[in-house]
Amino acid sequence: MTTQLSAEKCAHLQALATDSGIIGAAAMDQRGSLQKAIGKGKGIAPDAVTHEMMSDFKLSVSRMLTPHASAILLDPIWGMPGAEARSSNVGLLLSYEKSGYDNTRPGRMPDLIPDLSVRRIGDLNANAVKILLYYSPFEDAAVNEVKHAFIERIGDECAANDLPFFLEFVGYDPDGGNEKGLDYAMRKPEVVAESMREFSKDRYGVDVLKVEVPLNMAFAEGSRACEGVSAYSKAEALEHFRAAAEAAGRPFIYLSAGVTNEVFTESLEWAAEADVNFSGVLCGRATWQDAIPIYCEQGVAALEDWLGDQGAANIGKINQCLEGATPWYGFYGADSAEALVA
Repeated sequence: MTTQLSAEKCAHLQALATDSGIIGAAAMDQRGSLQKAIGKGKGIAPDAVTHEMMSDFKLSVSRMLTPHASAILLDPIWGMPGAEARSSNVGLLLSYEKSGYDNTRPGRMPDLIPDLSVRRIGDLNANAVKILLYYSPFEDAAVNEVKHAFIERIGDECAANDLPFFLEFVGYDPDGGNEKGLDYAMRKPEVVAESMREFSKDRYGVDVLKVEVPLNMAFAEGSRACEGVSAYSKAEALEHFRAAAEAAGRPFIYLSAGVTNEVFTESLEWAAEADVNFSGVLCGRATWQDAIPIYCEQGVAALEDWLGDQGAANIGKINQCLEGATPWYGFYGADSAEALVA
């Protein structure tokens, strides 16, 4: 497989990975959802959560967890102190999209932070740009055309600035159904695989796909998360992992999508059992979400004690699941980042 990656993009991608080319990244770019969680924990409205509270939480996560990660994803709103506090030789991704999307319009349409650009993200010494896009192949074609053009523009902007483009797409039900329910669980494998296929096209300029696990483990027969009715047998579930991987024309990494550490690590175990060529993870809440009440009730010192103990253990469990991952450059048939531009 050939690639159009520039030498600069290759260097940035390897800066986000381990020496063996595996991306073991932490995610701490949550904004609106984190405000709501901290507000709930402190008994205040989300808009009463201060800049200092948000920044302090992110800084602590970065300081305590990056010794165990190859990179960290932060936002440029509250995350820059955390970027400065990250461990040396740990790469940095920055979010470019606004937090949340306008759900008063059809299709969960995306938007960007208005005073930011890829050039400015580069000026902040980031190694990559991350975009979150709500996407469904079952959405109205006119809505998806707007999203396709949106991603094309960002891909061109990243190419012009030699910064890697990480695209995170999260599926949804255009008809407003329950995305945690059985009906959506049965459709989710196709949503994930077809989204991976679409955004692997050269026209989008995506360098790494940040993807959901292609099934809901709560409905996977034989999983520890399944407590009743199932949407797929284990054999079918493993085949869904393989089908999604086969749709990928770019290196891909898994996101945790807010599940527990136990559910996410089991998902990675199944991916390894399916022998798919994923190149790592970009994992957030499965590592640190249980620390929010501790921070709200006891403060920063208690938060950092928890992160140094349980948070480190959580990320350690995830890292163990990456032993069978494929180096990002191995996806292109290369044995090193340098070989791609030799």
